[in-house]
Amino acid sequence: MKNTKYSKNETIDPTQLKNSGLSLEKCVGNAVKELRLRQRLTISQVADLADLSVGMLSKIENGQISAGLDTLSRLAKALGSTMAMLFRSYDVPVGGAQLVKKGEGTPFLRHGKRAGHTFQQISFDQGPTKSFDAFLVTIDAPSENLPAIEHPGVELIHMLEGSMHYRSGQDIYFLEPGDTLTLKGQVMHGFESLNELPIRFLCTIIYTDVSNKLIE
Repeated sequence: MKNTKYSKNETIDPTQLKNSGLSLEKCVGNAVKELRLRQRLTISQVADLADLSVGMLSKIENGQISAGLDTLSRLAKALGSTMAMLFRSYDVPVGGAQLVKKGEGTPFLRHGKRAGHTFQQISFDQGPTKSFDAFLVTIDAPSENLPAIEHPGVELIHMLEGSMHYRSGQDIYFLEPGDTLTLKGQVMHGFESLNELPIRFLCTIIYTDVSNKLIE
């Protein structure tokens, strides 16, 4: 979380954080659950990776207990994320807006991520009923394995740098700076070829049916 540092043995002082309307425990629990579901991991899998009991993780996700920083650090690592991401929904400005300065997006481990592919989350809309995600994606290394993915909602890709061929279903589109592609997330999609590196693009996913967004 920006400008706030803690050691593993310190306790969290909620007065140092900006309240988004939910308790600190609930905000952290929502973040943990959302990250787990986005990685399509079960509670048992994450509990094992974080060296926690299933019961303890369930209580954390439901906001029933206040976990220590050592526990949250292990959870963040198990989820391929950061401590800042777990507290981010509690750090929402009262005015309802948040500025993410250049290079300060939160690193995010997306399902199917490959070396040389960097996803920075640049949105603050949080919680299990969030309506959108926004990422700045950077690809600076070639990859032979380019996985296809599917997800709920509608995805918009706006190219900033480089060029690539991108597949949505049976259709392939050539994208270069200034181009914008909109596609249905439920249709299998992904990189067809990386033509000119480095590649940078904005990726925004709008969850048109929030009730179906998360996969248990």
